[in-house]
Amino acid sequence: MKPQEERSKAYFTDFDGRFRGRLSAVIPKTMMAESKFVSAKYDCRAKVEYQKDLMGLLEEGMLLAVRNFKPYETGERYTLMEISRVWPEHFGLRGLRDSSYYPMQFEIIQQSEGDWSTDDRSAMMIQISSIPINYDLLLDEKGEYEFKKGFSYPVIAGEAYILNSGMINRMYNQNIVEKMDVDTSKTTANARADPRLGVIKMFETSKTKIPIYIDFESLVRYHFGVFAFTGGGKSNMLSNILRRLVYHTNDTKIVIFDISCEYPFLLMDVFSDENIPSRILFETKIESAEQLYSSVVKPKKFEKDKRALRGFEAIIRQGKIGHYIRPRFIVPTYREILEDCDKQKKASIGKPTYTEALNAIYQAIIDYISSEGCSESGTIDEDFVKYLDKRACEAMETFKVSDRSNVYAWATTRSTLLKTIEKAKREKAEKGFSTEDIERLIESPNKLTCLSIADPFLIKELAISISAYFLRKRKRQFRVKPYILFVFDEAQEFVPATSEARGIERDCTDKVETLLRQGRKYGLGGCIATQRIAYLNTNALQQLHTYFVGTLPRPYDRSVVSNTFTIDQTILEKTLEFAPGEWLLSSYIATGMENVPIFIKADNAENELEGFLLRA
Repeated sequence: MKPQEERSKAYFTDFDGRFRGRLSAVIPKTMMAESKFVSAKYDCRAKVEYQKDLMGLLEEGMLLAVRNFKPYETGERYTLMEISRVWPEHFGLRGLRDSSYYPMQFEIIQQSEGDWSTDDRSAMMIQISSIPINYDLLLDEKGEYEFKKGFSYPVIAGEAYILNSGMINRMYNQNIVEKMDVDTSKTTANARADPRLGVIKMFETSKTKIPIYIDFESLVRYHFGVFAFTGGGKSNMLSNILRRLVYHTNDTKIVIFDISCEYPFLLMDVFSDENIPSRILFETKIESAEQLYSSVVKPKKFEKDKRALRGFEAIIRQGKIGHYIRPRFIVPTYREILEDCDKQKKASIGKPTYTEALNAIYQAIIDYISSEGCSESGTIDEDFVKYLDKRACEAMETFKVSDRSNVYAWATTRSTLLKTIEKAKREKAEKGFSTEDIERLIESPNKLTCLSIADPFLIKELAISISAYFLRKRKRQFRVKPYILFVFDEAQEFVPATSEARGIERDCTDKVETLLRQGRKYGLGGCIATQRIAYLNTNALQQLHTYFVGTLPRPYDRSVVSNTFTIDQTILEKTLEFAPGEWLLSSYIATGMENVPIFIKADNAENELEGFLLRA
């Protein structure tokens, strides 16, 4: 074998001599209306000699390599293109016209059927349509390779090669697995043993399994989305990602806003692990495994499986179940007291003595916060109220404020605050979790927190409060680690389109958008999962750097994905053929190749649950 051929075998495959093709055309694509947006500038067509087995071996998503015009002094340079469509053509059938004599049409069709089972290259060929992925493959004379970002015009009529499975593995995984210290030759679907998400949908006929790995740090910090229609495996996929984040990262915390109450079951094996600090909070008190079993949504396969009771008993026994108490008596924060003082000053413009008295009270509050080491966002206590009452009365006396004025009444009436603090204390004794308790829980060694609250108003309130609290705190401290991932399943509830949002929905979509826009600087990540991407806040969507796209049957949803994430429509059309668990993965930062669409088959989370239930 010649050295050139040996090098080609190391990078390319011809399916044991079956594949021989050449680039036949590079067709410029016209940028059309926004609803028909295309991200690739060219449609590259290749013609391949027909082999009867070849149609079963070629798959969408495979990568073609064709030499290009750009010079490379020490070797050869290839333009890489992703196959988007494969179809066979028969010369006799192509020449058939509807205007031909009918019996002749049927005769030609009938005689052509047997040709497909032969290797007759004179009558048949295979056509391939592909899209440049904006990377070049550089192969030098020593056999070293490099991927170079950018598009180079391929040589028309140049020979087309297909990257082999080993090259695909190195291309998508090498940098990531070196960082994770993973051996891809020992890949397994077991989530504890292997951080892979699944396998790449290539070379399936030859039963070659190419795992797909992702940089978890970049995935979390730069946000990601999971989009699929009902039955596409969205919750299954998301639970698998979260399971691997728990098992294979040391500095990542996860907070799930679970309005559908699915994840206590989908992550049952994780919650029941004594070595993983975790907590599930419901809106009502859970006192038994049977009550917990009936309170959560289960996959269809496990709807009547009572083995889950043993898993839930373990979770309850470890004290990992709690419930959220919405406070009826809200104790104000130091910041709110300062804001009240500011309001009084604005209302007292033109009354210098009143303003001076209020300035003295304001400064006294600042001094207390500083001397006691309090946070402005913290709630006040009895000691502060007594201190404030004393200093406010002194200010009223010093500046001779009339005892009939509103300022005097505001400054000297503290009994209501003391009663509110006392009632809030009694309410807290109910042993539920307030918003502040949840925030402290997330800051604790707790690694996984699931808020399974079906009431839309309550869970949106929590999303607003918790996301704002952590963003505000990280900004003050300028901390990045530990990373905190906020997961918004059924995201249309949390980040609806701003044009449609009103009231608490508008507040929630604004807060989550702010979290996604600013959070990456402070180690706060977001995940958005939904069935209907068209209903979401597009400003929030544009912050996502990684996305998993399943079956989206509605054209408008696919159009939003294409416009927002710069994925060509012809690639997205392939998702219509997906079975549950099959995904289009693309990322600007977390995969081995930037913004290259990858067809993958995710590992099945139900297999993890089945294995756990067998052991439970």
